[in-house]
Amino acid sequence: MKFIHLTDPHLVPPGERLYGLDPEERLRAAIADVNKTQRDAALVLVTGDLTHRGKPAAYDLLRRVLDDLTVPYHLLLGNHDDRQAFRDAFPEVPTDEDGFIQSVVETPAGPLVLLDTNQPGTAAGWFCERRLAWLDRTLGALEGERAMLAMHHPPFDVALPALDAIGLVQKAELGAVLARHAIRHIFFGHVHRPIHGAWRNIPFSTLRALNHQVALQFEPQVSEGGHMLVPGSHEPPAYSIVLVDPESIVIHTHDFLDASPRFTLSEVAQQARTAAELKPS
Repeated sequence: MKFIHLTDPHLVPPGERLYGLDPEERLRAAIADVNKTQRDAALVLVTGDLTHRGKPAAYDLLRRVLDDLTVPYHLLLGNHDDRQAFRDAFPEVPTDEDGFIQSVVETPAGPLVLLDTNQPGTAAGWFCERRLAWLDRTLGALEGERAMLAMHHPPFDVALPALDAIGLVQKAELGAVLARHAIRHIFFGHVHRPIHGAWRNIPFSTLRALNHQVALQFEPQVSEGGHMLVPGSHEPPAYSIVLVDPESIVIHTHDFLDASPRFTLSEVAQQARTAAELKPS
């Protein structure tokens, strides 16, 4: 199975710009590229911060832009989103019994569990007891089938102080739930950077956002008032192409706006032919 992971479009109402860029233009470019080059994808996963300020006009715009996407999509909430405004614009999106935007997507490669880490009033991620209980029940009902998880906030520190300050609060509690179940991979957004690795022996991945990025800064930057500053950048946007089979998950990061020259690496092609000729029969 192939699916597309993109994150943090941060849409604003039509005609507005954000950090000198046009989030609508970036999202439309990503969708056009997916429609052109990734038509065989099973789905598109968008891991939160769908809008920048949770405005109804921004969600209405998101709906119109996504209408052009030829691949089914699944949307998560981030800390910049407003749950009620989102539900007003996307009433068909499944929720759990408590109204959180959480569900299980059955895919040809197994279950993809979508989580809601939005908490009004804070930029940090939140996974309360009700959400933890839902996840525990949901994973338990899979009876050992390995699940992929998708969420906005990473459930661990990523060594970037400005982002770790607004990461998931209930890291230990979520980790305890996941330890009881078979988790294959965690996809998340929020950090606006390409990061890959493993947490509690669970592989994870995230990528650059669609509009603006977070600059790579390992040392904290603090304002005169003592507030943590988030360093921004205009590094290029990307989406990930995720290839899943029973034995592996392979993730390619695609800088879809890159227009640099393309050419054939002839020496590499010759080396590949030589390797094939030398391979034992």
